[in-house]
Amino acid sequence: MSTSITIIGAGLGGLVLARVLHVHGIAATVYEADATADARTQGGQLDIHEHDGQIALAAAGLTAQFRAIIHEGGEATRVLNPNGEALFDEPDNGTGGRPEVLRGDLRRILLDSLPADTVQWGHKLTSVRPLGNGQHEIEFENGSTTVSDLLVGADGAWSRVRPLLSAAVPEYVGTVFIETYLHDVDARHPATARAVGGGALFVLSPGKGLTVHREVGGILHTYVQLNRSTDWIDAIDFSDAASAKATVAAEFDGWAPELTALITDGETALVPRRIFTLPNDHRWEHTPGVTLLGDAAHLMPPSGDGANLAMFDGAELGRAIAAHRNNFDAALPDFEEAMFTRSAAVAIEAHETLDLCLGEQSPYGLIDLISGVTNRV
Repeated sequence: MSTSITIIGAGLGGLVLARVLHVHGIAATVYEADATADARTQGGQLDIHEHDGQIALAAAGLTAQFRAIIHEGGEATRVLNPNGEALFDEPDNGTGGRPEVLRGDLRRILLDSLPADTVQWGHKLTSVRPLGNGQHEIEFENGSTTVSDLLVGADGAWSRVRPLLSAAVPEYVGTVFIETYLHDVDARHPATARAVGGGALFVLSPGKGLTVHREVGGILHTYVQLNRSTDWIDAIDFSDAASAKATVAAEFDGWAPELTALITDGETALVPRRIFTLPNDHRWEHTPGVTLLGDAAHLMPPSGDGANLAMFDGAELGRAIAAHRNNFDAALPDFEEAMFTRSAAVAIEAHETLDLCLGEQSPYGLIDLISGVTNRV
């Protein structure tokens, strides 16, 4: 079996690329390791920016569908100190430029916009062999193979396509985000629900903090943020929920109980997510027939930009291919150069934002940032 354009990874960037190509009448096949679209949860809320994510969705012809899944009120932002006292409180008055949506809902509207056979589930990439003239033979764990004229790695931080272009390997930045949830919070956890408010909550200090999003349906989605070594993380048995909660909550001893309840009352297993990044200036020499987008190309600390950049990459690559439909490879050099420049600038800002959250200026550096440039958080 062969296909002209092969996209590895059915994340937001790969799906936007497939959709923009479809809008332009160009076929592509997306190969995804997950067995089904619902094989795993897709993460929490995303703020979709006017200058990249919303442009990408417009290029995909999905603005109306995007508007239908917005979490009204989700742009509210609150910063508290560890005692629970408000340092900053900005309501959502409906005039902001970064509406919040659930990642899973956004992925669903992208999947629904594609022909049924576009995404091939249960295809985990195991090897890629260059055949010359920009073609690549791709083999999957299930034993199937395909040949691509254009191979796009949209397969995230640990991309299996990246080694074709670059020797760069993601490095741990020394920060871990530990994820947990509370449900039916207004009835079951009213004090914590009041502290969080209607949108995003930040409770930060040097080296540690809590970032929380209120999601539709009375859900609080918490990321416990800690500057800790891999040895510290590895010493926690996260399969032992009670012990893990006690260890993590101990890092916040003395904080207001309605805030520590985000950890101690958590109703899902604590999930540690180490923060890895690629070099800010990651780039590669153009190689015929293959490119990267999203985290595969420019992995950076979470700052609200990663998903937006991935979608914008997908839209820009799709439009470039449409402009060179008789020579797909000719679309790549200009696309890559623009992506390198764009992502390097945003990666620098993302590292700066992480430092404002957990560095010596915390929390006031973040307050200054969101007061003046609300679309960067």
